[in-house]
Amino acid sequence: MIILDTDCLSLFDREKSLESSILRRNLARFSPEDVLTTIITFEEQMRGWLTYLSRCKNIEEQIFAYERLNQFLENFRKIVVIPFDKKAADVFQQLKSQKIRVGTMDLKIAAITVSNNAILVSRNLSDYEQIPNLTVHDWTK
Repeated sequence: MIILDTDCLSLFDREKSLESSILRRNLARFSPEDVLTTIITFEEQMRGWLTYLSRCKNIEEQIFAYERLNQFLENFRKIVVIPFDKKAADVFQQLKSQKIRVGTMDLKIAAITVSNNAILVSRNLSDYEQIPNLTVHDWTK
């Protein structure tokens, strides 16, 4: 099982970037059913879109923003989203008690990954490599 972190999933919005191309090539080795993301990533991206929408100054900007929001929704319909369940919450509490200096959302993504015995794909190795029992790779290079 491969879990895409928020930063990697957002690369798919930039289809022409070199990092996106490399990531797609690396993910092509796996069945699409084996590539997932988390509800935490959905939350992070949704918060970003709501902020973007709230800053629109005119109707044209709103139309564009809603078109992009709709594309975001369509993209999420194509990928399995793993929940933050009791098992992940238990791992999250254990990690929090270790006082690891990683943001709460990243810690929740790590907890979901660890509790599902999965591989996390992220460009944020400096934070995620601090987390015990987490397998993390940057497949954008």
